[in-house]
Amino acid sequence: MKRSDINRIMAEADELIRRHGFALPPFAYWTPEAFKSKASDAGHIVDARCGWDITDFGAGKFDELGLFLFTLRNGRLADLTAGRGMCYAEKLLISRRDQVTPMHTHSIKAEDIINRGGARLVVELFGSDDNDGFAPDRGVTVMCDGVSRDVEPGGKLSLAPGQSVTLMPGDWHAFWGEGGDVLVGEVSTVNDDETDNVFRDPIGRFANIEENEAPTHLLVSDYGTWLT
Repeated sequence: MKRSDINRIMAEADELIRRHGFALPPFAYWTPEAFKSKASDAGHIVDARCGWDITDFGAGKFDELGLFLFTLRNGRLADLTAGRGMCYAEKLLISRRDQVTPMHTHSIKAEDIINRGGARLVVELFGSDDNDGFAPDRGVTVMCDGVSRDVEPGGKLSLAPGQSVTLMPGDWHAFWGEGGDVLVGEVSTVNDDETDNVFRDPIGRFANIEENEAPTHLLVSDYGTWLT
């Protein structure tokens, strides 16, 4: 992805988020230079990889296969392992009209996917085999706003604003906006995008960036290079 496109997507996302009555935290608006100056006091933001995340999954076709995310808060895997402390995470996502987030699951993370506003969010579901691999012939049982629901293999939930689905490790899922863009909330256990995304098809988690202009704000994938 070109950095100019990433900067544009950030601005569009910020406008959509505000339009739905949400506000991003102050660190969302730090310039790269301000982030560098605050890095010693903002270690948790960096270590927890909170912040902007825009990906085309390495495929180079963001409008068809891509996702906008902003990690608002994230706990520590050590706390999750210990069973106490900051064991939770929260994100805002934007799933554009017909823009697919590809089929994947998580080994550790359980998550609530919540339609916070906009169009309908379609979630396609499959179960796992005995080794937690993708199972095209297995369905799943999920919770939709606290109500148990059996979903056949490849079944699709269509979530209106305010509706949600709870996904457990091993629940394979893909999603996209239907009829328009969707502001999505994600509330989960500790999130590790480096190691806990298991995709059905060989695909990258982060975008390859062409630096054709300066970044407006850093992505979480920039921290390792821009803040050292």
